[in-house]
Amino acid sequence: MSNTLTLVAGFIAKPGQEQRLRDELNAMIAPSVAEEGCLGYQPFADPDRPERMIILEEWVSSEALEYHFALPHFQHVARVLDEILAEPFTLRRLTDIPA
Repeated sequence: MSNTLTLVAGFIAKPGQEQRLRDELNAMIAPSVAEEGCLGYQPFADPDRPERMIILEEWVSSEALEYHFALPHFQHVARVLDEILAEPFTLRRLTDIPA
């Protein structure tokens, strides 16, 4: 059985901050996938509501995710998100369903 952790992080940009949110989320891809515990990190945008975006992430463990939260690139984006989001981001943690 896998112990991987899948996350769905949801974001809603303030009016006029949509492109900045896209840029900040895209800037997180390279440093995140370079982390040893990251299996996947991909932002997506809602084509009908450009202010709404998500990131689908996959991590080898909760410990790898906690390490990610402590790194400078995450700390930077967390500060920026405080400025550009209409409401706090959501974070859904999902695990595999045993077969």
